[in-house]
Amino acid sequence: MRDGWAWRAGDGAEPSLGAMNASVPVVATGSWLRRLLAFLGPGYMVSVGYMDPGNWATDIAGGSQFGYTLLAVILLSNLMAVVLQALAARLGIATGRDLAQACRDAYPRPVGIALWLACEAAIIACDLAEVIGTAIALKLLFGLPLLVGAVLTGLDVLLILLLMRRGFRTLEAFVIALLTIIFVCFALQIAMAAPPIRDVLGGFVPSAEIVTNPAALYLAIGIIGATVMPHNLYLHSSIVQTRAYPRDEAGRRSALRFAVADSTIALTLALFVNAAILIMAAKVFHGAGQTGVQEIEEAHALLSPLLGIGLASTLFALALLASGLNSTVTATLAGQIVMEGFLRLRLPDWARRLVTRGIAIVPVVIVTGLYGDAGTARLLVLSQVVLSMQLPFAVIPLVSFVSDRRKMGVFVIPAWLKMLSWSIVAVIVVLNLKLLVDTVTGG
Repeated sequence: MRDGWAWRAGDGAEPSLGAMNASVPVVATGSWLRRLLAFLGPGYMVSVGYMDPGNWATDIAGGSQFGYTLLAVILLSNLMAVVLQALAARLGIATGRDLAQACRDAYPRPVGIALWLACEAAIIACDLAEVIGTAIALKLLFGLPLLVGAVLTGLDVLLILLLMRRGFRTLEAFVIALLTIIFVCFALQIAMAAPPIRDVLGGFVPSAEIVTNPAALYLAIGIIGATVMPHNLYLHSSIVQTRAYPRDEAGRRSALRFAVADSTIALTLALFVNAAILIMAAKVFHGAGQTGVQEIEEAHALLSPLLGIGLASTLFALALLASGLNSTVTATLAGQIVMEGFLRLRLPDWARRLVTRGIAIVPVVIVTGLYGDAGTARLLVLSQVVLSMQLPFAVIPLVSFVSDRRKMGVFVIPAWLKMLSWSIVAVIVVLNLKLLVDTVTGG
């Protein structure tokens, strides 16, 4: 027994993320804000997955078709994400294990291998969305063909290697800088669109139309289903351990408070970005009668003409490029965490990144060459379906672990949080399954 966790196979595992574990100093004294600043970073890296290109299409379609109605769904899905990411941070801080290590220790090896394969599929699907989003952004900004843009995304391997060699804080600074670009771009676009405040606030109040209108319900399921990225749970449970907090009960309690504050603040930023995409689509497209806008390129083409401001489309494309590039860091780290956690297999950073990126680029190149841009748009939808399929295999182990006193000790979640967490799991699993069935059957 160690750290409240009943080991299946001894104590020989290395700490999550190896040398990066406990590499970022924290302060034990001073103001609450000063101590919080030392913990800020992991939450922002996690928030990248909540505003990646895969989420943009559902937000655009929801706003153009139903105006502000689905803002309530975005708010609900964000609240779910806050809870689940807090649980992932709790697991990492309380046990000293990331979710992949915890699964390896808790389940028989065949189950662990199956979970690893499912998670690798999800990471590849996320990388696929990143390749497509970045390629679309390069096309919109510089006129590059999608095929060329997809191939160029492979060069980000060099960027990742450079950042990772300069330390974890450098990675976080890169992510936060790109998130700032995304935030500013959408803040400017919202200012240009000038949506009516009353209608926006009204959209955050749940409406019966969300349930009674089949088309609205389908989009709502898509928004919720694409919200929680499974690899984010593995990622968050690991990167919170990069802080050098005391590995005792008091140190962990303090670290948990700051980690939850960090992720909640960062996910609030993600809420703004997703809501801003939908609000912009509602004001610009729905307001002009363009209720059929669904794809990113179509939204980009219509944005400036309808707003009458040429800069609007450029800001949109710039935010998309920043979103695609940001996903590079998180996908790389998640892949490393999952492979090392499930298999205890360590690959050089460049090899891991080349394999994952290569698997993502090849389908984009083939589909673009055979079917053109429309085929790539369908591939983006498929990547979100794959993510939905893997999600239950991440959230169910996570909630079961943090609900188990034998594993968590004094950090086990209280009864009310356990009920809330399992309710969230049930909603996400049911909605993801429905989205999957509807996508396969064309319903």
